[in-house]
Amino acid sequence: MTSTSTESPGLRRGKVAAAAGVGIETLRYYERRGLLAEPDRSAGGHRLYPPEAVTLLRVVKAAQRLGFSLDEVADLLALGRHRHGKRVDAGLQQRAAEKLVEVQDRIGDLVAIRDNLTAALDAGCDDLLACAAAECCPIPFEAITVHPHSALVGRR
Repeated sequence: MTSTSTESPGLRRGKVAAAAGVGIETLRYYERRGLLAEPDRSAGGHRLYPPEAVTLLRVVKAAQRLGFSLDEVADLLALGRHRHGKRVDAGLQQRAAEKLVEVQDRIGDLVAIRDNLTAALDAGCDDLLACAAAECCPIPFEAITVHPHSALVGRR
């Protein structure tokens, strides 16, 4: 897969990585995972990526920041590649809506955790075992261990 003199020269791996804000090892990892196509090579054996590789890497990193795992990003990219202009069920809109529900659930859990920790600080809890045995302890130890999700939800 070497490029010919009529093709654009492409970008070497260091430039692609820097432009996309990722490390070279990340670039290579995404190649191994199939997120990034194996690039052409120069006559000297250097990897030459098309300019679109920078955009793809930025999309992958942005999707990760939005909470998508690499497997989910790979699925979304594959869906986009196989659409050919047709609407595909379970595309970005549906996946983003599902991810939003997950994020909202996590935010609710984090708010409950914050509230429990604030209550523990306000109560002056200084020893987990002593606090757990005290009637006035604000941390619902039993509820958290028996029904973890409901304990957090119930404390909101």
